[in-house]
Amino acid sequence: MTRSKNNHLPGQLEEATYVAILRAADSLSQLPDQIIKGAGLTSAQYNVLRILRGAGPEGLPCNVIAERMISRDPDMTRMLDRMEKSHLITRQRQKDDRRVIKVRVTEEGLKLLKKLDTPIRDAHKEQFHHIGPARLKSLSQLLDELGKRESS
Repeated sequence: MTRSKNNHLPGQLEEATYVAILRAADSLSQLPDQIIKGAGLTSAQYNVLRILRGAGPEGLPCNVIAERMISRDPDMTRMLDRMEKSHLITRQRQKDDRRVIKVRVTEEGLKLLKKLDTPIRDAHKEQFHHIGPARLKSLSQLLDELGKRESS
């Protein structure tokens, strides 16, 4: 086999990059996941609350929440059931289209998010403190580009 200029066999650079991204994602998720778990949430539930906070008082239909999730949850309905029982969200079937159920974050959900904002922000600062702002911006742009490519 012919090696490329960077001394990798064909496909090896892509595979090595893929593995490096997965390892980094796993490593980076550990500290925030501990903080989130300490608040009685899963990372998926935390993600739902953040999505709904961003949506404002109008809330969002379930399918839109599912599209915006970082990681796809195969059983969104059960997760939302648990969150509703914990009074973190409300769900309401729409009168104009009975197929659509709008989900909104409750005051209790917002308070929990507010409690987590600083510890999560501090964890991210700690995780990336050794990377300068310019390199961090470049990394973020590269990962966004990669994510857009994957979803198309």
